Amino acid sequence: MSLQQTDTTLQIQTAGVFLPLLEPARYKGAYGGRGSGKSYFFADNVIDEALCKPGLRVVCIREVQKDLKDSAKRLIEDRLKFHDLGENQGFKIFYDRIVTPGNGIIVFHGMQDHTAESIKSLEGFDVAWVEESQTLSSRSLDMLRPTIRKENSEIWFSWNPRRKVDPVDVLLRQGTPPTNAVVVRANWDDNPWFPKVLEQERQDCLSSQPENYEHIWEGDYVGVSQGAYYAKQLAVAKREHRIGRVAPDPLLTIRLFADIGGTGAKADAFVFWVAQFIGQEIRILDYYEAQGQDLATHLAWMHHEDRKYTKERAQIWLPHDGETHDKVYSVSYESAFKDAGYKVTVIPNQGKGAAMKRIEEGRRLFPQMWFDQEKCSGGLDALGWYHEKVDTVRNIGLGPNHDWASHGADAFGLMAVAHKVPRPAGAKAERIVFKGWS
Repeated sequence: MSLQQTDTTLQIQTAGVFLPLLEPARYKGAYGGRGSGKSYFFADNVIDEALCKPGLRVVCIREVQKDLKDSAKRLIEDRLKFHDLGENQGFKIFYDRIVTPGNGIIVFHGMQDHTAESIKSLEGFDVAWVEESQTLSSRSLDMLRPTIRKENSEIWFSWNPRRKVDPVDVLLRQGTPPTNAVVVRANWDDNPWFPKVLEQERQDCLSSQPENYEHIWEGDYVGVSQGAYYAKQLAVAKREHRIGRVAPDPLLTIRLFADIGGTGAKADAFVFWVAQFIGQEIRILDYYEAQGQDLATHLAWMHHEDRKYTKERAQIWLPHDGETHDKVYSVSYESAFKDAGYKVTVIPNQGKGAAMKRIEEGRRLFPQMWFDQEKCSGGLDALGWYHEKVDTVRNIGLGPNHDWASHGADAFGLMAVAHKVPRPAGAKAERIVFKGWS
């Protein structure tokens, strides 16, 4: 957005992508990658609203604001200067606030500094603009929404998506958004004023950091973490369109590769990768993850009408601990799945360095893999996050980090270790006898 002032009117030019946000709405959101102009749009919109509605009260919010330099204050000041707006038009800049026409005000708050009592000071505000909304916690969001309660008040969100489970994404993008919400996606190519210097940065990122490009510039969720084991492989698979829609072959065996968890609230996650081996290709059809659930829950997922991974068409591969007994139920996963009628294979312990062996096999086979993007989204997230634990004092790697992503990654590695190219029926091995150099 840019503003041009004439003798009688304030003329506004707005990037087309933001036009839906100019209409009144309780919730307004703009998300996307770098260079889209999201922050400029909202900063200019604050100024425009303050001019059009004397006495307007606006709070600019971040989850953490240790200093005013961390806030939107500098940006709003820069936009006022850019549009030649100052005291003659009713704007006065102070250290911690900006006074606007008609004794309105713009203030800057960090939500982590607020309690349930202190947040009440914002009850009479007309607009709350939440910057960097991807960092906003559930606690902060739950406090903010009912606090901004003035008639016709609005809550604005601008953010670069990080993960699907971030509260702002859950609120505005996952499932049904709240009543009277308008949300747009804005990226660099939606910005008519996208600067040349950023275009060079974008091209450099595409060349040198392809695994992070979609997140940084196209507004996708974080696909890979810093130092992720499968970062480059995922980037190549995406570029080669091997992450999309994958249909099962109805005549071939369905293979389920597990990382076992347990039951109870503190149990590790139980994971299945579902695949078919077709020649040298590994077609990955589905992904399942559940925490603290019993065997019946896993079987119910397998037998669902949409899947039918039944004993007649599916086989199961378990890690070496699949044959050990559960401490509570005194039964192993191996025996339990066999009792349910499945053919079960337990992969032996790979010995010292087993985790890295699985990783290397996974990397080696990645070019042969095709992933169903929708059904495997949770597993792809895990592969993109799975990374090395680092001793920052000595700057040395300590092996794979055991966190939420490690269960999906371990089951993925099990699939790679178990993979063997099927030999055609009736084929015989051809032995070549070496007779020495002539």
